Amino acid sequence: MARPLRIEYPGALYHVTSRGNARQKIFRDDTDRTYFFDLLGKAVARYHWICHAYCLMDNHYHLVVETPEGNLSRGMKHLNGVYTQKYNWRYKKTGHIFQGRFKAIIVDKDSYLLQLCRYVLLNPVRAKMVDTPDSWRWSSYNAMTGKENPPEFLTTDWVLGQFSDKKKRARMLFEDFVIKGIHDTTLWENVKGQIFLGEKEFIEQCKKILGKHDTVQEVPRFQRFADRPPLEHLFVDIMKQQKKERNEAIYDACIKYGYTQKEVAGFLGLHYATVSNLIKKCEQK
Repeated sequence: MARPLRIEYPGALYHVTSRGNARQKIFRDDTDRTYFFDLLGKAVARYHWICHAYCLMDNHYHLVVETPEGNLSRGMKHLNGVYTQKYNWRYKKTGHIFQGRFKAIIVDKDSYLLQLCRYVLLNPVRAKMVDTPDSWRWSSYNAMTGKENPPEFLTTDWVLGQFSDKKKRARMLFEDFVIKGIHDTTLWENVKGQIFLGEKEFIEQCKKILGKHDTVQEVPRFQRFADRPPLEHLFVDIMKQQKKERNEAIYDACIKYGYTQKEVAGFLGLHYATVSNLIKKCEQK
């Protein structure tokens, strides 16, 4: 199975998550969280990241980080690796504590950073661990809203600056923005190819970077075709199409845009063997 592609370049912004094996806890108590928190601060300093938000849960954590030097994988390998060593030493365990590699979604900063930070900070509330985000000690919410001093590794200026150039007012507006988003679950509807959170122009820019990778065959299908048009657009007015036009559209959907024959067959109400035969005929022509 192809491993998810890591798109890394100077200035990239990510939503990073890392989960425990089989949904097991990676933080058993606040001592664990404190150690990871310290490691995170050192990683941000060492790899020159810009951290906009964080939230440490029980069996996973969320980070919103910007990488001026394009070195996310290096930093994450260090962060998770050192924490695993400490965790295993403390609990006399061996092996992995994280579920595979970390997950990273590359984000359009101008369009989605605010919504993303809100989502991350509301995780404990949505998980029903607390009633309000300020009740969860292990997120950047209280630091962002001025209820406590921010750690050195947390950058608050960019996010707060989107609300006001007056820090006190910016914090109030940010707090209001977060609270109003408790029931907003639409953010992830905008994720393309399970790796891009951004508008079409942003994805096009990322595709140019994606195209520089030599090992294209190792890039999962859903990432190679992240900006493809939906099937509804490829088969507009199906009933009005001539068979030749429909067959060409089927060929394009599977070969050009990477949809599976099963997906196309299901959408058109055809047997997948029919779709396969139509593609072969187009190739013969």
